[in-house]
Amino acid sequence: MSNISLAEAVKLKSILLKRVHELEEEMMRVAYTVIEKDSVPVIGPRNVANVDLELTETRKDIRTLDKLIYEANVQNNVSFKEKEYTIVEAIELATQLRAQARIYKQLGAAEKQVVQYGYGDGATYVQVALFEPENYRLKALQFEKDANKLSSNINAKNYSITINFDDEKYA
Repeated sequence: MSNISLAEAVKLKSILLKRVHELEEEMMRVAYTVIEKDSVPVIGPRNVANVDLELTETRKDIRTLDKLIYEANVQNNVSFKEKEYTIVEAIELATQLRAQARIYKQLGAAEKQVVQYGYGDGATYVQVALFEPENYRLKALQFEKDANKLSSNINAKNYSITINFDDEKYA
């Protein structure tokens, strides 16, 4: 068996998942043909059994890759802001940082005061932000920057880790 980087394994898994969908479609395509009654069907170079075998092998390789990726994501750490996180924790933290940045962006885009219309009693109503939008705009920028930095650290780590998987038949 040869070794590939964790980053290559993640990409390969994505490719194999796409390949599974293609093989499923091919299986349905080669499973049937339309012929004139009492004619003998022409069978192509690939049949249901061939495609099914390749599909089974590909699915097995996906399971193997999944296991190896999950193990690597738990056994290896990423440094971020003077703290160590397993890769799986770091991935979740990056996702959470991006979610928080999105919320802060919305608050940061708000106006401090907006006149409200349509209340019909003749009074003027004003929606007032109970926070400083500029502070949240700046927080959003920082959270995005942090998420990008953490993602870069994860990506770099993924290239430094090798897993034992033979990708020759897919290269």
